[in-house]
Amino acid sequence: MQALVYDGDVRLVDLPVPEPQAGEALLRIRLAGICGTDLHISRGYADFHGILGHEFVADVMAAPEPQWLGRRVVGEINLPCGTCAWCQAGLPRHCAARRVLGIRGKDGCLAEFITLPLANLHAVPDTVPDAFAVFTEPLAAALAILEQVHICPSSRVLVIGDGKLGLLIAQVLRLVGCDLHLVGRQPRNLDLIGARGVKVYPADGFAQAGFDVVIEVTGNPSGWQTALQAVRPRGTIVLKSTYPGRGAENPTALVVPEVTVVGSRCGPFAPALRLLARRLINPKKLISRVYPLAQAREALAYAGQRGVLKILVEMPLYESNVSVVPRAAL
Repeated sequence: MQALVYDGDVRLVDLPVPEPQAGEALLRIRLAGICGTDLHISRGYADFHGILGHEFVADVMAAPEPQWLGRRVVGEINLPCGTCAWCQAGLPRHCAARRVLGIRGKDGCLAEFITLPLANLHAVPDTVPDAFAVFTEPLAAALAILEQVHICPSSRVLVIGDGKLGLLIAQVLRLVGCDLHLVGRQPRNLDLIGARGVKVYPADGFAQAGFDVVIEVTGNPSGWQTALQAVRPRGTIVLKSTYPGRGAENPTALVVPEVTVVGSRCGPFAPALRLLARRLINPKKLISRVYPLAQAREALAYAGQRGVLKILVEMPLYESNVSVVPRAAL
């Protein structure tokens, strides 16, 4: 099979099809997505070496339970040990020994085949097309915020960042009915979410404050500073960003106004699939381009350009399966 690997450089290589271990399924990837974490890893973040990618929709080709054969699936990215104290406490995403698809100790999905435990798989409803299903993992990450923080219709909420995840988060929070605002740097992206009723602002010169909840999703330390300025006393900052090489500075800015900071990572797949099936979330306009696997290196390079949203990579058997056009034509 072909796969996009990072081994100090990004290369498309030929590799053997992986062998599923006990309890695992062999999956043939239909469509994979590229996210900001993949870009960071391709620049050396997290010291990961192997096949990139963790957003996918696939077909089950082999499985220890025959009812899974032929099913179209998405998969959770954390592979916990199952025996440690965190796993036993119902927090497997925080298992210290966990592997993470395409991020930590487990080859990812920018390849024709992968293996994953059956416990990680979720069947995709027939009404959800591949181009929607591939958004399940980032949509679940957006939903995690609602599991962690109480946001009600009267809440005044700010999303900082108009990239792929920021726009998905804004779509999710629209369903709550809160007083929702978003600040970003890309006029086209701001127009896209502004057309859905979200109050939008350019980042340059933004100086509003007094928000009950601020969600920082820029991936840039400057977003942290904006969040500190925007949150009200005793408000909450939700951090979706990771800042390679840097952390939050000066805890006085949190202590004096008694601000709560919540780290937020992975979320629930089943509700994400329900929202996609019911068309309550429609990610179509978040797709910038679709590339074949043979052009995966070019896809990764294009994904890193300013203002680009979701880049998808289609596997050879399924090429032309995704009926989307470049975003400029939408």
